[in-house]
Amino acid sequence: MTSQKHDFAAAAIRIEDAAPALRLSLRVKPAHRDAVGRALGLDLPARVGQRAQAGDIQALCLGPDEWLIAAPEGAPLADAARAVYADAPHSLVDISDREITLRLSGPAVLDLLAACCPRNLAAMAVGSAARTVFDSATVILWRDGPADFRMDVWRSFAPHVRSLLAQAQAEIAAGL
Repeated sequence: MTSQKHDFAAAAIRIEDAAPALRLSLRVKPAHRDAVGRALGLDLPARVGQRAQAGDIQALCLGPDEWLIAAPEGAPLADAARAVYADAPHSLVDISDREITLRLSGPAVLDLLAACCPRNLAAMAVGSAARTVFDSATVILWRDGPADFRMDVWRSFAPHVRSLLAQAQAEIAAGL
């Protein structure tokens, strides 16, 4: 017989709603990427999964011609992009109301995410992000620190994702 001690408090995981933010879906040909990036005030990353930040504005490369731009509510980014449209045609769509962001943190956050995400998140570099799935929901995971993630999820999938997160969190807390 063995005697084991478990410190379940150390496995605490925080799941919090992030404040609303401006989210923009940007589609632009690679030839016009730099011009649109300058108009938005940052260098748009060229590699999928790479992030860039300038002040409060962040950009995530989701594909060869696709970026997610995150900024504080009310940032005048659409006006700035509109100013270069004639020379750098692009599509910039406000998707702020489509998604919510959850902040996930704590020493067992990788275990929490592994419950429903097939991706090896331990190998995901701090400062990167990726579009992936969480069970059947497409999400974007931003790795902000070794034990800190943000998850963008469509509002229509949020109840399902919250339920899965709560179940996994309870199982981790119970030592399962």
